[in-house]
Amino acid sequence: MKILQINSSARIDGSTSSALADAIVRHLRRIDPDAVVQIKNLARDPIQPLDELAVAARMLPPDARTPDQTARALEDELHVVELLAADIIVIGAPMYNFNIPSQLKNWIDAVAKPGATFRYTETGPIGLVKGKRAIIALTRGGFYRETPADTPAQYLRYMLGFLGITDVQFIYAEGMARGPEMIAKAFRDADEQILNLVA
Repeated sequence: MKILQINSSARIDGSTSSALADAIVRHLRRIDPDAVVQIKNLARDPIQPLDELAVAARMLPPDARTPDQTARALEDELHVVELLAADIIVIGAPMYNFNIPSQLKNWIDAVAKPGATFRYTETGPIGLVKGKRAIIALTRGGFYRETPADTPAQYLRYMLGFLGITDVQFIYAEGMARGPEMIAKAFRDADEQILNLVA
């Protein structure tokens, strides 16, 4: 089993969403001790946002790109290769201003690549990232689960499904802004969710 762990918090160290993603991976490795885990810390190693250079590179065939466009396209291609090689994708996703972190959006923009992870057809786009499972660790200061304000879950489920990943599950740790006792309770609740999920 190959696990790709994406830590998307703006904090390099001490992130609760990264800690929750770590817990998910630990439980998965108890099932498969030989699992190979690749961890991407998007705060430590940020991905460039989708910019003019990246867009231009995607619009051109490889032999028509400038050296800068070629280099930019290769950066995104690396993230696509990592995604396609994984069996399970674990994402630590805190809520920032009712949305996902920009670091995670940059990763999604990098891997959402026509012809590689989805393709257009006469009846609409088709996701090409098949046979994979995604587990999302959602942390937030308040309580938004299953409410209209839970936009990170809605977006991630839709976007991953667009790429072809339809087996998407969420682990919630909420109320993290209400002090150490609530943080401890949130992690206990999340651990129970993980046990039920991996069982």
